[in-house]
Amino acid sequence: MPNLVQTLTLADAKAMVDAGEAHAAQLAIPYSIAVVDKGGHLLHFSRQERCPTGCVELAINKAFTAAMFAKSTDVLARLSQPSGELYGIQQALGGRAVVFGGGSPVLAEGVVKGAVGASAGSVQQDIDVAMASISASPIGDLVPAGPDLTSKE
Repeated sequence: MPNLVQTLTLADAKAMVDAGEAHAAQLAIPYSIAVVDKGGHLLHFSRQERCPTGCVELAINKAFTAAMFAKSTDVLARLSQPSGELYGIQQALGGRAVVFGGGSPVLAEGVVKGAVGASAGSVQQDIDVAMASISASPIGDLVPAGPDLTSKE
């Protein structure tokens, strides 16, 4: 029997984007929200009317970055400062790595199953929209990758 690998599905991604859009509506900010599978491939994307077009690539690349590094992009932001142990990481992944908040992996039992990226507001608002999106995912024991700076994965 083949070894099945759990990842987010399109249905999961749609539910996550819906939850993120609901939170963005509370902020009264039109958002771009992207959900990727565990390999960083786009599953679902939404750009609300009047959301700046520059937010499209940011949302997608925040999700991609979070999936590839199994860390939220706000954690990577702190680690990529000139004195940080990951200084220069923003040049990784062909320049697609985003090192400011708004991208978060979806974890189940400590394993990445996908990720979400949100872009349009302040960094904190982007983080909040991403967290609202993650809260709608039905996979496993979801824990945002947030403040853990000690993991050496």
